[in-house]
Amino acid sequence: MYRDNYINSLRIELLELVADQLTPVALKYGYSEVPLETTIKWRPQVLVLGNYSSGKSTLINEFLGAKIQGTGQAPTDDSFTVLTFDDSPAPGSPIRITEERDGKVLLNDPEYPFETLKKHGQRFAAHFRLKKVNSPFLKNLAIIDTPGMLDSITERDRGYNYQEVIGDLAQIADLVLVLFDPHKAGTVREAHTSLRETLPAKTFEDRVLFVLNRIDECASMMDLIRVYGTLCWNLSQITGRKDIPMIHLTYSPGAVQNNDQQPPDYLKYLENQREALKEAVLKAPCHRLDNLASFVETHGQRLVHLLEALINFRLKARRFHLKGTAMAFMAGIFAAGAGWIATMATPWGAGLDPVIQIAICGSIGATTMALWLTSIHRFLYRRFHRKTLAAVDDLTNLDNQTRRDSWEAVRQLVQNHIEKTRGKYSLAEVRRQYAAVWQIYEKGSREIREALKEIASLPPDQENEDARQDPPLNDAV
Repeated sequence: MYRDNYINSLRIELLELVADQLTPVALKYGYSEVPLETTIKWRPQVLVLGNYSSGKSTLINEFLGAKIQGTGQAPTDDSFTVLTFDDSPAPGSPIRITEERDGKVLLNDPEYPFETLKKHGQRFAAHFRLKKVNSPFLKNLAIIDTPGMLDSITERDRGYNYQEVIGDLAQIADLVLVLFDPHKAGTVREAHTSLRETLPAKTFEDRVLFVLNRIDECASMMDLIRVYGTLCWNLSQITGRKDIPMIHLTYSPGAVQNNDQQPPDYLKYLENQREALKEAVLKAPCHRLDNLASFVETHGQRLVHLLEALINFRLKARRFHLKGTAMAFMAGIFAAGAGWIATMATPWGAGLDPVIQIAICGSIGATTMALWLTSIHRFLYRRFHRKTLAAVDDLTNLDNQTRRDSWEAVRQLVQNHIEKTRGKYSLAEVRRQYAAVWQIYEKGSREIREALKEIASLPPDQENEDARQDPPLNDAV
């Protein structure tokens, strides 16, 4: 219980840190359209992807201990389904769906982190829903089941951009399971795009687990080896990695038992890694803290970089204005001197009272200085503004790949803010924001990592073992 309380208190502290310090800056400069904590305030999430026949629903049902998701050889569900815990039924009650919500309600409910998905439109909302289930497995996490990936389907067929939705969900997920089956180990087109482009851009490699499911359907050990080799080859080509990622080999014990035919002999020589996969999913809450730490570090670093560039622009602009003011002053002095000489060179001017002569020359100098500042200096500043924006990369140091990556994420935002304000924003305010965000990025992230090390040394709570027990699969739904 102590470990869970410690994890929960640290999570709350992180959320408050993001809400109080990072979100105001992110919203002000257009870094995010919604508060940053919106996507991380909810429970840990596990995203399940796979071809339509890869056994996603069967796997989820076995984890939950009840037939919650529809199963079948053909596509049975084209919705994104969020499965979360409901503790209202009495302990020991049959595992079942206790409540369902449609996408329109879910996308507008501040309790959930899906507000950013509203941009995908009404067609997506019609294929998005939530199910509350009283399964102990969901006590500390949520599972997001997804429509099976296909070969020929297009964005027009679905009515929304499937890859963009997958990317947004992967970004907030703490673990992503990618399932394949022996019949499509070559991967379909949507899976290829997801693995090649979407997932690498939205999440980290260590959050993605690959699963070759339904291995009991291979006719022989040689057939399984061929399928496994094909999948390894395809993954190496798609991901561009020289090393082959670990692939969990799993099958459904229930499906084998219910099959009229004898299970393949080779199964007795293989370890069904279903339990190892289950353990990995149940560790999602621990991943959540590490992911939150990465979240604070990543966004803190980017916001620091954004503010740093804005500070550098204002410093350059201030130097330009000081230089322009000095030039205007020198022009005023020159004009006043020229006026004095011209006045003294004329008979009428030489006979004037010295006070009047000084006043005339001072007026000439002041007028010249004012005209310089309101015309020539403004013209030169507009040119300076354009040249600086054209070379906006010069506002920051890009001496390593980390800084180049963070700059790529905020470069356009820097340009937008400078253009919108015409470079006239408070340097003192930006410096205060920079100091606050930098403290979080530098000091806060270090303290977070130290806390995570302390958590890793704590023993797991006994009550978490409830979710690891295999609940009997019932037909309550």
